[in-house]
Amino acid sequence: MSELSTARPLAGKTALVTGGAGGIGRSTARLLVADGAHVLIASRNPGHLQQTADELTPLAAESGGSVDWAVCDATDSEQVRAAVVQASEPTGRIDMAVSVPGGGAMASVLDCEPEQFADVVNFNVMAPFLMIKHAGRAMADSVGGAESGGGSIVAVSSTAAVQSCRFLSAYCAGKAGVDALVRVAADELGAHGVRVNAVRPGLTATDATVGLVNNDNVVAQYLEQQPLQRIGHPDDIAWAIRYLAGPESSFTTGQFITVDGGHTLRSFVDFADVVASRSPAP
Repeated sequence: MSELSTARPLAGKTALVTGGAGGIGRSTARLLVADGAHVLIASRNPGHLQQTADELTPLAAESGGSVDWAVCDATDSEQVRAAVVQASEPTGRIDMAVSVPGGGAMASVLDCEPEQFADVVNFNVMAPFLMIKHAGRAMADSVGGAESGGGSIVAVSSTAAVQSCRFLSAYCAGKAGVDALVRVAADELGAHGVRVNAVRPGLTATDATVGLVNNDNVVAQYLEQQPLQRIGHPDDIAWAIRYLAGPESSFTTGQFITVDGGHTLRSFVDFADVVASRSPAP
């Protein structure tokens, strides 16, 4: 078993984080940089990317790593491929790749339009698929076999992949698709030494979930169904991603870490009131 550096275990390693300027992605990038990695953060918003890179640059200087950024639509194949190439530049290879983007609107199964359903499913599945396709290919091409250790890919799934979430049918279907994709990719890419895993967050306070975490009724329902009485923070999810991305999990692939305060031990909340409050008055 290879020994890990206790100081900077990711020194000399490269990483790509799509959705890297958002809450979970930003926290993940921070942990990777702190451990010495050369990290490329990517998203569609150059202003947010620049701000995040500026925040992480002093940390990179201290750790011996680096941080760079690239505008990238995580559902555009050519843009993801280009981001993988850019992320590889510090060393000539890519070691870690994290796909964060996902999301979806609330609607009942009966009211959800086919185009809306297809868009949500496509967005949630396509982003990790393209990361696996392009980063996985780069990792596989850079090694001679499984014992060489090709790299690690981590997708962000959701507890919605394994629970019934009323009014989130498209999102549930999309995240269940992420889980299926991770299993198959792990099975196929293991021969190249490439590991593929996922993290399933529960309710986590990010810019994307501000409407839910500020809804007292929704939060109360979550906490009623959780052994741990708080909502999640981006760092909670990022630490799980960091474990799966790094050498500490070198014998782990095709697996899912649920970070939800124990919420999946019980049942999902009912968003009926949220949907009703957003419906136009008759």
